[in-house]
Amino acid sequence: MQAGHEFRIVWCTFPDLETARQIGTTLVENQLAACVNLCPHLESIYRWQGAVETSPEVLAILKTTATALPTLERELRRLHPYEVPEIVTLQPEEVAETYAAWWLQSVNPLASQHGGE
Repeated sequence: MQAGHEFRIVWCTFPDLETARQIGTTLVENQLAACVNLCPHLESIYRWQGAVETSPEVLAILKTTATALPTLERELRRLHPYEVPEIVTLQPEEVAETYAAWWLQSVNPLASQHGGE
């Protein structure tokens, strides 16, 4: 196992699968995320503008690095349809060595700045 100091996991909800898939694909193509897992069929209950709301949503679990995180967050805010997108970042304690090597190899925050879009 490898210490998780460089790794970040970001949770972000989306209004539907197509939006989550499009944004997730863009983030992976631009090497801001190594992987995006989409978990459809969620129901969210939350307070918005003083009222309790219920909405179907899709949860995206994005694997990135501490270095790429600021750019990934900026792109999520830019691409996301919500006025206030859920962006929650977690830091794993440990990551399996072989997965960690792949993860680090798959994320390059500079790639999107040099013709990624």
